Amino acid sequence: MTTIACKFQEVRTRIDAACRAVGRDPCEVGLLAVSKTFSADCVAQVARLGQQAFGENYLQEGVDKIAQLRAAGWTSLVWHCIGPVQANKTRLVAEHFDWLQTLDREKIARRLADQRPAQLAPLQVCIQVNVDGGANKAGVAPDEALALARVVAQLPRLCLRGVMSIPEPAPDFDTQRALHLRARKVFDEIRAAAVPGCERFDTLSLGMTGDLEAAIAAGSTLVRVGSGLFGTRPQRA
Repeated sequence: MTTIACKFQEVRTRIDAACRAVGRDPCEVGLLAVSKTFSADCVAQVARLGQQAFGENYLQEGVDKIAQLRAAGWTSLVWHCIGPVQANKTRLVAEHFDWLQTLDREKIARRLADQRPAQLAPLQVCIQVNVDGGANKAGVAPDEALALARVVAQLPRLCLRGVMSIPEPAPDFDTQRALHLRARKVFDEIRAAAVPGCERFDTLSLGMTGDLEAAIAAGSTLVRVGSGLFGTRPQRA
């Protein structure tokens, strides 16, 4: 068994164990393989193990990788943009990705809606929430998320699916879980508001390699794992 195959099995085992520890069905939690800085060949190795969803932070690198893999026959993979998106880069997301998890501004949402090609399925989007208030962190403030959700849900060519958060690293399980529960509260508030156009609001994207157990305990439905799956991340050129 290859190193990537071993790591993939280890991650799946961690997810299953974390779900059972809090009485959840492991089928409720998906895995997003964060492939930023790793080669298309690495992605293909993980895809051969049955993984379908991959996350990219750097737009041009992601677009190049998507094109390379689609040309090689990997047309069923699902691509998530999980990095910050500037207004002048929205077209890359709109034309090449299936999901955007880092939406935090109405301006970006409107550009994406205008630029999403008609022949593609609607772009699936999550609102990124800044749960710990860091001044340099991306994401909308928790008390502003519902208002943004109401706007996004009405835009054509977009489908609002849920909430995503990347809190600062915390030293222990309880602190990690408490931070993730802040995002869970926002998710629950938006869902409870029954916003028109949010009929598929079902995704709570929380947790990475170091805190996926706490995220699952807080209700995450999608954990984003990079180094725990691919190993040490190579330096970008």
